[in-house]
Amino acid sequence: MEFTSTILAIGIGLLFLLVIILISRYKRCPSNKILVVYGKVGNDKSAKCIHGGGALVIPVIQDWQYLNLSPIPIEIDLKGALSKQNIRINTPSTFTVGISIKEEIMLNAAERLLGLSEDEVKMQALDIIIGQLRLVIATLSIEEINKDREQFLSLINKHVASELNKIGLELINVNIKDITDESGYIEAIGKKAAAEAINQAIVEVAQQESSGAMGQAKAFREKDVQVAVERAQSEEGVKEAEAKKRIAIANVETQAAVGEAKAQSQQEIQVAEQDALSDEGRKAAEAQKRVKIANLEAEAIAGENESSAKEAISVAELEERKAEAKRRSDVARAESLKAILEAEKIAELARLEKEEIIRNEINKRKQVIDAEAKAQETINLAKGEADSTLLKFQAEAKGMEELLNAKAAGYKEIIEACGGDSKAAATLLLLEQMETLVSRQTEALSNLKIDKITVWDSGSGSSGGDGTNATSGFIRNFISALPPVHDLAKQVGIDLPDYLGSMTANDVLASIQDKHGEAVEEADEVDEVDSDSETEEDA
Repeated sequence: MEFTSTILAIGIGLLFLLVIILISRYKRCPSNKILVVYGKVGNDKSAKCIHGGGALVIPVIQDWQYLNLSPIPIEIDLKGALSKQNIRINTPSTFTVGISIKEEIMLNAAERLLGLSEDEVKMQALDIIIGQLRLVIATLSIEEINKDREQFLSLINKHVASELNKIGLELINVNIKDITDESGYIEAIGKKAAAEAINQAIVEVAQQESSGAMGQAKAFREKDVQVAVERAQSEEGVKEAEAKKRIAIANVETQAAVGEAKAQSQQEIQVAEQDALSDEGRKAAEAQKRVKIANLEAEAIAGENESSAKEAISVAELEERKAEAKRRSDVARAESLKAILEAEKIAELARLEKEEIIRNEINKRKQVIDAEAKAQETINLAKGEADSTLLKFQAEAKGMEELLNAKAAGYKEIIEACGGDSKAAATLLLLEQMETLVSRQTEALSNLKIDKITVWDSGSGSSGGDGTNATSGFIRNFISALPPVHDLAKQVGIDLPDYLGSMTANDVLASIQDKHGEAVEEADEVDEVDSDSETEEDA
């Protein structure tokens, strides 16, 4: 029983120890690192890379390390990079790189960067970035780099990123701080662009000022027009009020006249009624004497007729007064309308005259502004061309100065090589140009187009005291007419060395006679035949 308990305790202890070992060998990967398990990992891989999560590392046959994913800034002060135009430029920049979390690139990082410090990773990436940056700059001109920075950065990303991926890194960011050159080409381009921008801004300012002046003039015109309209409407309102006033007065007078007519008519009616009543009383009294009923009816009919006649007269007078009041009202309305139309005519003429004056003033100011803008543009263009010409002449003067300095240094080295003998140095320089001088001398003869040379020689003997005939004398004189090389050198104050040889006219003649003896003999025979024929003709 005790033995069984002991075995059970040992088993439990071993199991607990195994669990502890397994727990200690399980490695978790932080989010900012890559866990690299190397050793026997299977699948014919050199290592297993894990980003996020964890893995169990088997003791003895496997081991592990971390790769840091923190960004690595690399400062690159690239100087003298050769562009497409063979102009060297300086491009200080900052590249930010880091280990990639892509599976195939992580494996490259595990194989090439595992165990390296950050400085060592920087050195590996630095060489790759500088080489690819020089390659990208060599494919672009200064204008392309300066104008299209986006294309420049995209090419850098394309070339640099692909090379960094081979060692397990990826390009996070590129910051080109500045682009300069020692020759001042970029600065000249900037001055040109600045001059163009200034000219464009001046033109736009002039255009805006012109628009502002036109808008101001238009606002003033609209203001004047509105004021004139308001004044016309005010005057029109005044005239309408006066017309209404006159019409109201006429209407009141008409109503008063009508009232007076009605009152007078009623008064007359009442008077007539009273008269009728008094007549009726008298007639009644008389009718009482006669036939009362007949008289009363007759008097009543007579009174009615008289009343109707008076009423008709009153109505006619009332209509007459109404017509007179209407006539006065129409006349007043016509006079008011006439005054309004005359006021509108004067206002319209004033408005048209003012618009014409404003239009002429605007055109005048526009011409002045255009002339000033054109003059300023001409001044700026002339100034830009003058600056460009000055830079060009300065560059040519600098090149000429460097060429002359180089020649002076070369001449100084030649004199030092000759031991300070300037005459020997001049001789050497002349010897370098001797081939050119001789070729120029021979060209003088080669350009002479001579079909043939006929020499009349009787062949009877020498023509001079040196024992030569006329033909040989002609050739000797012809050759001697060309300046020998030694004589040509002496004319410039230089004695050529003796090892260059010498040749006299006799030597030339002998050489020519040896090579062309047969031709000379044939020429002599021809001369003899011609001489004999001339003798026969003379005979």
